[in-house]
Amino acid sequence: MRPGKTPSDIPLAKALLVLCLVFAAGTVGYSVIEGWDFLDSLYMTIITITNVGFGEVRPLHPMGRLFTIFLLLFSIGTVTYFAAAFARGVVEGELLRALGRRRLEKKIQALFGHYIICGFGRIGGYICRELSLKNVPIVVIESDPETALRIDQEGYLYIRGNATDDEVLRAAGVEKARGLVTAVASDADNLYITLSAREMNPDLFILARSSDLTVEKKLRTAGANLVVAPYILGARRMVNAILRPAVMDVIEIALHQKTNLEMLRLDEIPVKSVDRLDSQVLKDSGIRSKLGLMVVAVQKPGSHMMFNPSPETVIDSGDILICLGQKANLERLELLVGG
Repeated sequence: MRPGKTPSDIPLAKALLVLCLVFAAGTVGYSVIEGWDFLDSLYMTIITITNVGFGEVRPLHPMGRLFTIFLLLFSIGTVTYFAAAFARGVVEGELLRALGRRRLEKKIQALFGHYIICGFGRIGGYICRELSLKNVPIVVIESDPETALRIDQEGYLYIRGNATDDEVLRAAGVEKARGLVTAVASDADNLYITLSAREMNPDLFILARSSDLTVEKKLRTAGANLVVAPYILGARRMVNAILRPAVMDVIEIALHQKTNLEMLRLDEIPVKSVDRLDSQVLKDSGIRSKLGLMVVAVQKPGSHMMFNPSPETVIDSGDILICLGQKANLERLELLVGG
């Protein structure tokens, strides 16, 4: 026991291990000294340690009595040690937390194609809430104990640890994840997390936070697909709100979707199949004439974004359509091209 520690500070698992070692030592001791079989040796060990006073199993030799004295003296402290640790585990809910943690780990291990959020600060917390509204599976990595408790209360799957640790990233399922958002406060940590995650999963989509635009190049070199500087982004948005208020109103309505559901919404629709469209050609596809949607841009695999695409643009499987329109119509298009 380390200085300053009381028995109640010792984890229950360690206390149980010590108690089991005492039982094992007593059983082996009686077997060797007295030549008893396993059951008699174990029984004598138990009644000695628990002080039930049933008497000796068989008459003891002098060495056996001496061994019993030492076993009894040592077991008093051991049983007290275990009882204190067990009481702590029951009172503070250590057993319940351990069981809950194991269930949580099993849920995380079963995930595939999820997103990992590193850091549950103001930015990470907002990302988690927005992704949860879309039923996107997420796992949060957080090192602060108080913040981890808040994550648990909000019902998110989480790993308690530092995201710069490779083992923590593996425990969060980085090798099976679809994407990772590193939003911790330190640019150096974000850089290290990006580098580690890219090495473990070459196909992972990585979104990195940066507090300084000068770090963006380093984050991209480390493997980030996209780098966002929240303070710079916020400042630009404030400037646009002053200079282009009408444009900002449209963007607020289209992107944040916190107004009437019948109002405009901008969304991306992955194309998995074109069989249910009227035609593969954009102007004859029915997207505009039947669904009332405006195709703002088309992203072809491996090429640049085509803004304001030509009516003759051919829609292929694997494309991503950036469409503007009502929520219900966007959902209808998603069903049509979703395979």
